[in-house]
Amino acid sequence: MSTNPKDLYIVLVSVHGLIRGDDLELGRDADTGGQILYVVELAQALAKHPDVARVDLLTRLVDDERVSSDYAQPVEEIGDGARIVRIEAGPPGYIAKEQLWDHLDAFADNTLNYLRAGERLPDVIHGHYADAGYVGYRLANLLALPMVFTGHSLGRVKRRRLLASGLSAEDVERLYNITHRIEGEELALASAERVITSTFQEIEEQYELYDHYQPEQMRVIPPGTNLSHFMPPQGDEKHSALFDELKRFLNQPNKPMILALSRPDKRKNISALVKAYGESERLQQLANLVVVAGNRDDVDELEEGAQEVFHELFVTIDRYDLWGKIAFPKHHARNQVPLFYRLAASLKGVFVNPALTEPFGLTLIEAAACGLPLVATDDGGPRDIIENCNNGVLIDALDTDAMGTALVEIISDKDTWEQLSAAGLAGVREHYSWDAHASRYLEVIDPIVELGRKDLIERRPAQLKQQLYRSRAIFTDLDQNLIGDEQSLREFVGVMRQHRKLVKFGIATGRRLDSALKKMKQYGIPEPDFLITSGGTEIYYAPKLTVDDAWKKQIDYHWTPHIVRRVLSEMPGLELQPKTEQSRFKISYFYDQENAPDVREINSLLHKEEQSVNVSLAFGQFLDITPIRASKGLALRYISDRWGIPLEHILVAGGSGADEDMMRGNTLAAVVANRHNEELSQLMDKERIYFAERPFAAGILEAIEHYDFFGSCKGPDDR
Repeated sequence: MSTNPKDLYIVLVSVHGLIRGDDLELGRDADTGGQILYVVELAQALAKHPDVARVDLLTRLVDDERVSSDYAQPVEEIGDGARIVRIEAGPPGYIAKEQLWDHLDAFADNTLNYLRAGERLPDVIHGHYADAGYVGYRLANLLALPMVFTGHSLGRVKRRRLLASGLSAEDVERLYNITHRIEGEELALASAERVITSTFQEIEEQYELYDHYQPEQMRVIPPGTNLSHFMPPQGDEKHSALFDELKRFLNQPNKPMILALSRPDKRKNISALVKAYGESERLQQLANLVVVAGNRDDVDELEEGAQEVFHELFVTIDRYDLWGKIAFPKHHARNQVPLFYRLAASLKGVFVNPALTEPFGLTLIEAAACGLPLVATDDGGPRDIIENCNNGVLIDALDTDAMGTALVEIISDKDTWEQLSAAGLAGVREHYSWDAHASRYLEVIDPIVELGRKDLIERRPAQLKQQLYRSRAIFTDLDQNLIGDEQSLREFVGVMRQHRKLVKFGIATGRRLDSALKKMKQYGIPEPDFLITSGGTEIYYAPKLTVDDAWKKQIDYHWTPHIVRRVLSEMPGLELQPKTEQSRFKISYFYDQENAPDVREINSLLHKEEQSVNVSLAFGQFLDITPIRASKGLALRYISDRWGIPLEHILVAGGSGADEDMMRGNTLAAVVANRHNEELSQLMDKERIYFAERPFAAGILEAIEHYDFFGSCKGPDDR
């Protein structure tokens, strides 16, 4: 190992996928995503740094007639001092990363032979993803070298998404070898002197789930941006075929362009941007709106979530009659993305990221590198980017008025636009270029490769796994439970943070997702592990509000909302709530107790019309109709089953009729004092339902104490 930090030899390990220096096959399959581009550009950037003598990027040798022969070459030079070295392991053919686990020990052994045969050992080994993290753990311990780890994505988080997609725990294990992956990540975290992440949010919400989580070893270094691809306008953008394509949509194509570019995903919140544009006559006068939302041939052939997004977009565009002012192209190639940014910048436009949650925000950096000012959600990565670059405005993604105002202020003032554009260009060069990334990277690893390794962290004992799997949960309604007394709410949030590794936190509300998120942000309520919205018809999981598509498919059973609306259209005392309170699986009415029939009569009438539905009344004035398989209680039990949390270890705090089926049965239940006289008074004689003496969140804290929830998890009579 070198004792001279000016002569570093760095080994990067990225085992799976297809890696070569040019013409990367990104998107070929699930194993050839952004990580492949990242490790190649990282190797090239580090090799250019004057303190680095050599960089080897180690990957698996693939000799397979189904793929290019490039991947069978043992060594490929990819720049001065940088090369790809391909190591044999397992069968010669190309196999998916989930099938590589049995061959990683052979990969590590063959790599050991390669390194020992060299003129010198590396100064540091950096493993990328769980498989290379495992290899890195083996090599670092065998060679007594310092190790760095980047997870890119993590198994515990992936497991959440797979469960949300409808796979069973057994299928997740069989198809994805998720236990191997998590164990590999644990070993990498246990061995790594430094863990490099893209954002602080990634550290707090993902790595903290692991036994060997050590915040002292974490360092945030945002990925670099290729400034040879993403650059300011070159002067020929308006003569491109892309601009000709956009002009088909626009009556006045030379207006400034408001650009949004994302997947057609509900969490990207594109419809809020279209609504903000539609509600602002001034904005429509000033600029056109261009929405690039993936590629589509036929919307009906897309997956269900994307269909919903496009349907909402089409309806919103039509509602505000935005035809001729908005471009909505059906197709674009990956290599056209930089041109979209440059074209928008040449027209003095703005890039908008209105996502509900945004852990990093790579598109913001790309747009800034092309000279576009930014308007972005006040969350995660955008906060860091705009703070570093000072080139835009952070907005509440659910506040369409604020979004529209921010866009008008930037577009209408040429001096402001020029100032933000220039600041973004300078900020990207300073903070988000590959040169900046390489310099920051070396600042992180230099101390751990110095003679004596003086900066090694002092490791704390690992947390217990059973705690990190969190076998208990607290679910509560939002309105009149959490919200109502800010002091007790702050106390409750503090208690949940103190026990976050022991207990999962869930919110169950009748509100739609956007409405619930707005209230949570207003009152400083942290994102829950589970968010049940629209009266139990939608389930979302932290940390990225991943929707449970399997639940949506499960409840779409004999659900014919148009018949429900017809049957109830002439019923006295019922008035449909605004469209903002309706959703695909929930029909909501205002309920007039003096004129409307009893809820049981409404239910009976719908059953006579062969409508299999649930009817619930909240606060005596809000009536919800949902599919027969959907309610807060059914959603909670679905989560309990899929996540392996016993109902006996779930504390439910509620207070309206819509909460009743959450509270019956084997859950531990509580009704806060301000809601005793509402729809749940009939439950006062039920076992396992505690009626608190204090209101709002203070009542939940009282119930936690009553049930000794963090201890025995039983009521006083059962201890």
